[in-house]
Amino acid sequence: MNEFIKLELEEAKATMQKAITHTDNELMKIRAGKASPSMLDGVLVEYYGSPTPLAQVANINTPDARTIVVQPWEKSMIGPIEKGILNSNCGLNPQNDGSVVRLNVPPLTEERRKQLVKQAKEEAEAGKISIRNIRKNTNESIKKLKSEGVSEDEIKAGEAEVQKITDGFIAKIDVMIEGKEKDIMTV
Repeated sequence: MNEFIKLELEEAKATMQKAITHTDNELMKIRAGKASPSMLDGVLVEYYGSPTPLAQVANINTPDARTIVVQPWEKSMIGPIEKGILNSNCGLNPQNDGSVVRLNVPPLTEERRKQLVKQAKEEAEAGKISIRNIRKNTNESIKKLKSEGVSEDEIKAGEAEVQKITDGFIAKIDVMIEGKEKDIMTV
């Protein structure tokens, strides 16, 4: 296979892997009824005048399946941490006892579970769309190689390989969403 086509394929694989990683991160943010420190990944806290990720100002852990405990490194951060959690719209109510902030994760209702599954499927579909766009761009790049003397057969072989790579990455997303759906629907 032509060197230019190989380069295009490698670049497509790397970009598709980034799309998979992004989709996985988005799916992790969707809570499945169990407490997880990653539920607070998007929370920003006002720290000396600048918005800072919560994980950089506090220790976050889960002592049990229904509780998240946020232990700030500075006691003065308890107020801003509570405010940051409330502003993040993650659906959790912070309670502080003066030294730590506790978040009780309520059990999900059947209706809420279905909403979360729908949201997860939308994220997965967005991931698939980005992978298909990468396929389209890669195929266009490969077709442009014809003007540089690459044979028609090599171009066809390159496009077939791009399709095979695309199918593999879409299958990974299908497995991810299947697992997430099972996770959400498990009571």
